[in-house]
Amino acid sequence: MPKSANQQRLLYCFVAAACITLLGIATLGYLRSKNDRSVPVKSLDSWQVADAPLGFPLPSPSETTAPFDPRFIQLTAFERATIPTATRMAPPMGTEAAGLTYNAQPFWSLNTQRGGHHTGDDINGIGGMNTDLDDPVYAIANGLVVYRGQPSPGWGKTLILAHRTPQGQILLSMYSHLHQNNSPYGDLVHLGETIGTVGTANLNYLAHLHLEMRDSTGIYIGPGYNAHQGEWMNAAETIKSHTSSNPTHIHPSPLSIILSERLKLKNERLSIKNQSDVTK
Repeated sequence: MPKSANQQRLLYCFVAAACITLLGIATLGYLRSKNDRSVPVKSLDSWQVADAPLGFPLPSPSETTAPFDPRFIQLTAFERATIPTATRMAPPMGTEAAGLTYNAQPFWSLNTQRGGHHTGDDINGIGGMNTDLDDPVYAIANGLVVYRGQPSPGWGKTLILAHRTPQGQILLSMYSHLHQNNSPYGDLVHLGETIGTVGTANLNYLAHLHLEMRDSTGIYIGPGYNAHQGEWMNAAETIKSHTSSNPTHIHPSPLSIILSERLKLKNERLSIKNQSDVTK
């Protein structure tokens, strides 16, 4: 028999074997997919269900989907890496020693009308009523803006900053009821920087700043009153524990110097560019 005929037969056998193998794989895959049709597919009714890990039990069709829980919104790895160190802290209103201000409703004071303990401090100017409307609100420490928005009309414009203590602990400070909200999301702010102004939360209250602090890495607004302290911290005590050993020793934040130098360099480059464009 000629050699070419043998090669042709071997080629036919190889093609036939390949076709049979592919047909077997397709049949096996079909049978497996048919058997797995009873396995529930992850629902897209909520992001928590859709993002559930493999094997996580899903609700049956008769059950309602679990409500959205904002406490699962955690800082991203990039945000954690860019949180600046809070070398020291200072009050958010008045002078660096909290002069010309008073705390109208301190942290964890009981308010039976609101149904719980106050989760923050209500800081006011000493004039009373709305005399402190649009007064500046300062960042209590070097921080990263991790939230900027209006969670509800009652909260009004709100900012949340993330801070890193010298020991590496991440703390959050929240500034609510703002009239103006100056700092964009993702912005680095330094100690004492004006991040907003005192407001009334859409005329719901007399002008004041609601300041909260939390030992948390989750962006959770929550209620202004609660029965359990949980992650909420005493903001006044926390700021006091991170102030300079000498309260009269006022010095700029190192981050403020860096940001100022960066802005100065940017303006100089822009000025040089404008001058070169004019001379062309």
